[in-house]
Amino acid sequence: MQGVLLHLMRHGAPAQTGRLLGHGDWPSTEAGIAACRVQAKVLEMAAIHSSDLARAALAAEAIAQDRGLTLRTDARWRELDFGAWDGADPAQLDATALARFHDDPDACPPPGGERWSVLVDRVSAALADLSAEPTLIVTHGGAMRAALASLCGFDQRQIWAIDLPYAACLTLRLWPGEPRWGQIVGLTA
Repeated sequence: MQGVLLHLMRHGAPAQTGRLLGHGDWPSTEAGIAACRVQAKVLEMAAIHSSDLARAALAAEAIAQDRGLTLRTDARWRELDFGAWDGADPAQLDATALARFHDDPDACPPPGGERWSVLVDRVSAALADLSAEPTLIVTHGGAMRAALASLCGFDQRQIWAIDLPYAACLTLRLWPGEPRWGQIVGLTA
């Protein structure tokens, strides 16, 4: 029995790093887009999807053109919605509230923002809709971690044990069945 490859690529570096970039639509730099294109050159893919936010969609569009594929954007692949914290420098936020969020992002979401479980649910729904062909998804660090929670059963602490820098590509082999599950087979940064 063969599994199907799923590549999850984090968008390239945005102009402003070190911020909580949730649903704000800040684009990646040209160098960030180029880094994603380089990563994609060696990937087996028959389909490409991305978040609808510019920092992911612009790199995915360039990769799709390189490969002669049609890009499918999907808002379910967006980053966690940081609500009132969107675009903020974490050093400027209330340290106690930020610590509570990091300890339990489901019970203590950002003010006006999204709970961790909501992100996992929407990413899980997007995963369920993928066809059984090698696929690249250009997305965000939070959505990649949500996919790991959904496919591999990682808890909130375990998902942070994996470093996902800009333009990193995490490759999983998806196995059929209910529930669908995945096995990590590669990580390039």
